[in-house]
Amino acid sequence: MTTVLLMALAGCASSPAQRDFPSLSGRTERPMPIREGVIQTALSLLGAPYRFGGKTPAGFDCTGFIGYVYRNSADIVLPRESLHLVRMGKAVSAPDLLPADLVYFRIENQKPLHVGIYLGDGKFIHAPSTGGKVNIQGMSQDYWKNRYLGARRIVSAVSNRFLNRSV
Repeated sequence: MTTVLLMALAGCASSPAQRDFPSLSGRTERPMPIREGVIQTALSLLGAPYRFGGKTPAGFDCTGFIGYVYRNSADIVLPRESLHLVRMGKAVSAPDLLPADLVYFRIENQKPLHVGIYLGDGKFIHAPSTGGKVNIQGMSQDYWKNRYLGARRIVSAVSNRFLNRSV
């Protein structure tokens, strides 16, 4: 089912700006089992409400969502604060993004960073803000493109294991 969902997402790209981020359909390797689990768990939470400090399907903030997904799909416990999350795993450039990588954004002058899970094909899933629900956004939309700061790989592409070192 996850592969079907990812393939459906891959078919959504139409804007040339979206080519700034890699397309899952352009890759020859298949997402690995841990990555598939992360994506499947994240997609299963679409529509869950936003709640400040929330870390369960009853309500998530962005880091609560990330923590829940990784803990329940890969048995990986991540830091609760986005400024600590940005030190986990390995830095990844936009052209090298893979599904399940974490993507970071600066929202206005907020000190904490906003974080989501990359799905492939220039799309990510996140818990947005008050009044919002877990949803999928395009990274090439001006709002997100102008606020994008970087990405981190928590699950190693080579070993499919958790990268537990800070970089």
